[in-house]
Amino acid sequence: MDILLGLTRPDEGEAHIFGRSPRDAVAAGEVGAMLQDGALLEDATVGETVGLVAALHRSPLPVALALRRAGVAELAGRRCNKLSGGQQQRVHFAVAIVSDPDLLVLDEPTVGMDVAIRRSFWHSMREFSDARRTVLFATHYLEEAQEFADRVVLMRSGRITADGSVAEVRATVG
Repeated sequence: MDILLGLTRPDEGEAHIFGRSPRDAVAAGEVGAMLQDGALLEDATVGETVGLVAALHRSPLPVALALRRAGVAELAGRRCNKLSGGQQQRVHFAVAIVSDPDLLVLDEPTVGMDVAIRRSFWHSMREFSDARRTVLFATHYLEEAQEFADRVVLMRSGRITADGSVAEVRATVG
């Protein structure tokens, strides 16, 4: 994921997203990311945080729309240090989509979410992908992959060990 987001260079070869380097694709707002270990500005409000990221992009979504799609519109005035773990994850999601990306990269997106918030989150992901956009997510929850992924790729030591539907991958790796 670090290579895909332009945070690390590949040891060999090159990476391209939408015909650009990963760093350029991210800077252009074509790629949004929700990382597992992301931090929020503690003293800023949710609305200020998403607004700050929106200001970095040429054609962002309106902040209110990003907040609504992420299910945190009612938290816009709350300081980030007053959020639960699940609410923080939803704010990370709002930050990831405010650039209106074509590719959304999620690293363990539902960690810290309760069942209701998790369900709402995946509903938002379906809406995002139904708009003909791509969601790439890493998860250790096989149930999530089975329910929400069209394709599963397993990697070990930087190499693809299985690629296909959940059923195909299960049959391959036992």
